[in-house]
Amino acid sequence: MTFRVPITFGATIGLAVMLAGCGINSVPTAEENVKAKWADVQADYQRRSDTIPNIVATVKGGSASEGKILTDVIEARSKATSVQVTADQLTDPAKVAQFQAAQGAVTGSLSRLLATVEAYPDLKSQENYRTLIREIEGSNSRIKNSVRDYNVAVQAYNTRIRTFPDAIGAKIFYGAKPIVPFQAAPGAEANPTVDFGNTN
Repeated sequence: MTFRVPITFGATIGLAVMLAGCGINSVPTAEENVKAKWADVQADYQRRSDTIPNIVATVKGGSASEGKILTDVIEARSKATSVQVTADQLTDPAKVAQFQAAQGAVTGSLSRLLATVEAYPDLKSQENYRTLIREIEGSNSRIKNSVRDYNVAVQAYNTRIRTFPDAIGAKIFYGAKPIVPFQAAPGAEANPTVDFGNTN
């Protein structure tokens, strides 16, 4: 009788240690980290998207003849803001690819707009235009960093759910599926080059 309590206590401790080693806590922790990093990616894309109407209005005032490019930017922004991927959809490659394609279209249309504006020295000299360009470049840099951090978190999570001993808990307790990393369009990681006419 006196040995039953220590044996039960020992078995409980042993079971707790065994479960802890099977991803009971580490898998959801890693998954929540991925979700937080995804939220950062979305916030940075939203920040860039919020800047676009100001750029369009500024460029419209200085180069009314470039209506097609401005329309492309507005349409790309509209499509990108309508494509949302929740943290629960990060295991669906089609949803993530749709989000990436929409954001890539915004990046491409902004690059074309900035290249076209090079033909308008008066516009380039306006302080509000230069401020907006700095904001876009800053947003692109933040997006690049957020995507990198997200992909690191995804790699850690995917490795955790596929390696022993965490793979046991990931499969049995959570039915964990790999999360899709973000793969931006080729060249999307580069900020648009903007020449303000002060280089030789």
